[in-house]
Amino acid sequence: QVQLVESGGGLVQAGDSLRLSCTTSGRAFNYYNTGWFRQAPGKEREFVAAIRWSGSSTYYADSVKGRFTISRDNAGNTVYLQMNSLKPEDTAVYYCAAQPVYISYFHTTDDYDYWGQGTQVTVSS
Repeated sequence: QVQLVESGGGLVQAGDSLRLSCTTSGRAFNYYNTGWFRQAPGKEREFVAAIRWSGSSTYYADSVKGRFTISRDNAGNTVYLQMNSLKPEDTAVYYCAAQPVYISYFHTTDDYDYWGQGTQVTVSS
């Protein structure tokens, strides 16, 4: 089993930065690929970014490419999402998710087995 806990959300102004963290207990993080998703009120949960267990490959939604960076520290069992140049449309609850390393699809919620509780990010204009 994998328990995921997100942190780092908050209220910021447009143009500011935030760094989200996702830590795990249970099995070590290097057994899992990891993704970030977000869900705004009244909308479906959408893919933001993902990173392979080794950190060798990363994937981003077009809406965040060039502004967000996903990274991981397997020794510290933590995955990060650095968010720069935040926009009001980035406002959402952000979720961390994990999938076994043999999975090669990253962009839908069905690709992931484990989820955190989410952390709220609010960007004011």
